[in-house]
Amino acid sequence: MRITKHGHACLELEKDGQRLIIDPGSYTEPMGGVQNVVAIVITHQHDDHCYAEQVQSIRASNPDVKIFGPDEVRTKLADHPVTAVHHGDWHSVGGFELEFFGDLHQEIHRSLPLVQNTGVMVDDRLYYPGDSYTQPDRPVEMLACPTSAPWLKIGDVMDFVAAIKPLKSFATHNALLSDHGHALNNGRVKMITEAGGGEFTYLQDGQSLEF
Repeated sequence: MRITKHGHACLELEKDGQRLIIDPGSYTEPMGGVQNVVAIVITHQHDDHCYAEQVQSIRASNPDVKIFGPDEVRTKLADHPVTAVHHGDWHSVGGFELEFFGDLHQEIHRSLPLVQNTGVMVDDRLYYPGDSYTQPDRPVEMLACPTSAPWLKIGDVMDFVAAIKPLKSFATHNALLSDHGHALNNGRVKMITEAGGGEFTYLQDGQSLEF
């Protein structure tokens, strides 16, 4: 499988010529023109993960694409055929096996309402939690690890990585960081990943990784 890191929280997974797009949001470069996309997974309704213009442009090139997300995503994207997913749901699409974990976004502040959020496990290998610290119920080969957000404290991220002990990890959800911020937070994730026997990779936007 090939992973390409796009802007902020957007991931492109490619296997056997087919593609899965996760969280094409407003901080991501335009994704129109990407071919052979069989599925889009959207973890929650916030614009940096769920942006109608991105979904429309992907569908323009891939009219049969399947879209998965929580109920709130289905409501937000009412003009698109979204399949609602919840904790424990499993779907097979275009050779990708998708399993969904968790129900809620991490708290930003007690004054702000919580929204739905689903983490996704792809092919029982790659796990991305969306905006949460939801842990899957099995070992993780590749962890897409958020490293910057209004809801995020790096100590909590370190505890999250330590609990999962992935074989490999890379940074995502990081558009808000400066170069110094990347260096600092990536270093913390790298340290904890390696302490658990794993390997960390820093993918910049547009870079890819085979695993």
